[in-house]
Amino acid sequence: MAEMGRSCTRADHRNGAVIMLLWAGVARLLVRDGCRYLLGCASVSLRDDGAAAAEVWRRAAALGRVVGEPRVVPLHRYPVERLDGTLPARIPPLIKGYFKVGGRVCGEPAWDPDFNTADFPIFLDTLTMDRRYQRHFGLLAGEQSV
Repeated sequence: MAEMGRSCTRADHRNGAVIMLLWAGVARLLVRDGCRYLLGCASVSLRDDGAAAAEVWRRAAALGRVVGEPRVVPLHRYPVERLDGTLPARIPPLIKGYFKVGGRVCGEPAWDPDFNTADFPIFLDTLTMDRRYQRHFGLLAGEQSV
């Protein structure tokens, strides 16, 4: 298992191409170190009064992206279920990317007061991720990564 911490990309470089480059680098590390699982944190800003965090939680549940095991229990839980679900909100690109490749939320979000974020624990099993992405990132036996 590998753990991925926070990453930061300049605002004017936050796009799909940069996210794919980050993913390619992570995939190379997973292959190099023989890791099957990736565990990480996906932070959602609370500057919108938690609307985006609530939308991530609702969308994860609707897509079947809330996994039963492994389960992470936050020390300081962020109460996403109490938020107004009618407010317009977008899912951050990083979390969309996690969902697209097969990532799952493995627990309720934690509240990080220092960064003013709701932090979602994300779990990815490289053996069950979308086969197209396994191939793209060189995670299939005998295939090279991009």
